[in-house]
Amino acid sequence: MTPATELAQGLHVLGIDLSHAAQNKLLAYVTLLDKWNKTYRLTGLKDPSLAVSHHLLDSLAILPFIEGKTLLDVGSGGGMPGIPLAIARPELGVVLLDSNAKKTAFLQQVAIELGLVNIAVHCGRVEAYRPVASFSAISARAFSDLGEFVRLSRHLLQTGGHWLAMKGLRPQDEMANLSVDVVVDAVHRLKVPGITGERHLVIMSSSQAQH
Repeated sequence: MTPATELAQGLHVLGIDLSHAAQNKLLAYVTLLDKWNKTYRLTGLKDPSLAVSHHLLDSLAILPFIEGKTLLDVGSGGGMPGIPLAIARPELGVVLLDSNAKKTAFLQQVAIELGLVNIAVHCGRVEAYRPVASFSAISARAFSDLGEFVRLSRHLLQTGGHWLAMKGLRPQDEMANLSVDVVVDAVHRLKVPGITGERHLVIMSSSQAQH
């Protein structure tokens, strides 16, 4: 099966309708990722044939749960889930944040080459990031445990906003150890075409208004 066919079928299973232009940009992104990965070690995925399922479809599986107009992708690495989400939702303002300068150089290059004007890239640590405006959603894929993710990015979440943490197994212990003012709004088990292991999305919010 070609990557284009795998992507189209996977999107259909996920119930996500994307234009051919958007699908082509997604495929162009994984091509760039594979090219740069040889030098920059952007992702641990050894087999490029798994890129559509493990990078694109895995990232897009959380698309139905993104609310609001802005998204901060913490520890974005090779750009997951931020870049696929930005391609799928051109009206969503996405900031990709990573402390690794080689990775942010790649992210900047992707945004330029694919004409993704809704993406901004920031190189630095999340706890030191002080943008002008806070975000309606903050995502992370395999960034840290839930408590650490919330603690480091708390100052960046809008009142009424949500944290979206992508996990493998359901992180029961991590959820039990969250601070009392953090609410687990939902835990969704994601069925991602082409991925056999468990995938979960933990959606959290703060019960305290941000000041």
